[in-house]
Amino acid sequence: MDKQTGRGAPSDALVLFGATGDLAYKKIFPALYAMAKRGVLTVPLIGVASSAWGLTQLRKRVTDSIKREGGIDNHRAFDHLLSLLRYVQGDYNDRATFMTIKQALGRARRPAHYLAIPPSLFPTVIEGLDASGLADHARVIVEKPFGRDLASARTLNRIAQSVFPEDSIFRIDHYLGKEAIMNILYFRFANSFLEPIWNRTCVASVQVTLCEEFGVNGRGAFYESAGCLRDVIQNHLFQIVALLAMEPPAYQGYGAVHSEKAKVFQAMRPLRPEDLVRGQYAGYRKEPGVAKDSDVETFCALRLFIDSWRWEGVPWYLRSGKCLAATAAEVLMELKPPPQQLFDDSRPVAGRANYVRFRLSPSSAVAFAARVKRAGKEFIGDQRELYLLEEQAGEEAPYERLLGDAMAGNGALFTREDAVEAAWAVVDPVLKTHHKVRPYQRGSWGPKEADALIRADGGWHNPMPETRRA
Repeated sequence: MDKQTGRGAPSDALVLFGATGDLAYKKIFPALYAMAKRGVLTVPLIGVASSAWGLTQLRKRVTDSIKREGGIDNHRAFDHLLSLLRYVQGDYNDRATFMTIKQALGRARRPAHYLAIPPSLFPTVIEGLDASGLADHARVIVEKPFGRDLASARTLNRIAQSVFPEDSIFRIDHYLGKEAIMNILYFRFANSFLEPIWNRTCVASVQVTLCEEFGVNGRGAFYESAGCLRDVIQNHLFQIVALLAMEPPAYQGYGAVHSEKAKVFQAMRPLRPEDLVRGQYAGYRKEPGVAKDSDVETFCALRLFIDSWRWEGVPWYLRSGKCLAATAAEVLMELKPPPQQLFDDSRPVAGRANYVRFRLSPSSAVAFAARVKRAGKEFIGDQRELYLLEEQAGEEAPYERLLGDAMAGNGALFTREDAVEAAWAVVDPVLKTHHKVRPYQRGSWGPKEADALIRADGGWHNPMPETRRA
C-alpha cells in the first residue's frame, strides 16, 4: 500500500487516545467487546492517556464498562479482548509518549489512531503522530464535533490533511451508524415508486424531530460550550436531511453518496435569526458548570430551505431539545393534498394529508399514511398508516459498525471535509447573531415561539411513545 493512502489492507492495530475517558468507557469498550464476540477483533489495542495507570487499571476499566453496558455473556471473547490490551501513559505534548506508543505497537505497521479526546487536543496529537512517523500507512478517527464554527472546522481539516490523506481521515458521527438512519438511504434508492413524489411537486413540508426527556445530566460545562444547535442539529439532523434530500448517486460507491450529500449542504440557504427559535428548560441554569445568566440553548427549532431544483420552496423544519415530553426521533414528510376536492374529506380540515413517516428511535419503522373509505354508501374515510418496516433483530450498535468500518478503510458512513464545511456555512450566521433563549417547562414540547415558526404548515408532529398507530 502506498504511504499516502488510507485504502488497502485493514488496520493492524488500534491506538485509542483518551482511553480513560467517558467516551471510551460508555461507547468504545462495549463496541470492541461486541467485535470480539463476532470474532473480528484480532489486533493489538493500545490505550493512551495522561492518567498514571497501568495495564491492570485499564483492564478493570474495560471490565466495568462491559458489565455496565449489559454484562459479560461470552467469557472467551472477553478474555480475548483483555489479552489484546496495552497501556501507554504520557503527555500528548511529549515526543517520548509517541515513541513509547511506537514500541507498544511492535510489528504493527498500519495502525488506526482513534482521537477520543477533546477537540482542542486534536492538533497536538496529529502533529505528534506525524513527527514520530506514526502517521505513515495509518488512519485517523476523529470524534465530532468537527470544529465549533466554519473557521475552526477549516483549521481542523487543514491540520488533519497536512498529515493524512482525506481517505485516511474518518470523521465519526455515531448517528450515521444507526440502522434506522442507514435505512433512509436504502429505502429511498432501492424502491422506484418513491421517485415521482419525492420532490417539490408533491411534498408540502418535511419535519425532523429528535427529542429527549432528560436534561444535560451533569454535562452542563460541556453544554455551555456547545448548545443544541452545534451539538445535535448541525451534525445529526443535517445528516438526516442530506439523506432525505440528496439526488440519486451517479454510481455504486460511497464516494458518489458523499458527493450528493455535500451538494445538499451547499444548496442550503444560510440561516437568519428569524429562522431560529432557541429555548432553555427551566432549571438549566442551576446545573453544575452552567453560568447563572446562561443564554445557551437546550432546545432549538429552525426553518430551512434547500435551493435546488428538487426542493425549491419546500420548508424543512428541524427540532431538537432536552427535557421534552418524549425521547424519540422521527421524520415526517407531508405530501400535498389532492388538487381537486372530489370528496368532502379529501382535504382534511384537521389533521394531516398523506405522509411518509420514518421512526428512527427508540424503535424503527417506515410508514405511509393514506385515506381509506369507510364501509357504507357515503364517500367518507379515515387516515390509516401502512407499516413497511419494523425493528429487526441482530442490529449492530453504531460504534461497533463504525469502528469496524474505519479499521477496514470503508468510508461509507463517515463525513467528508467538503460536507463538514458546507454544513457549518449554513449555521455560521446564527451562531452568534440570534434572539435570546426562550424559557420552557420540563416535559413540554419546548417554547411556544417554536409553534409560530411552523404554524403555516400545520404545526409540529409530536412523536408518540408507541410505535404502531391506528
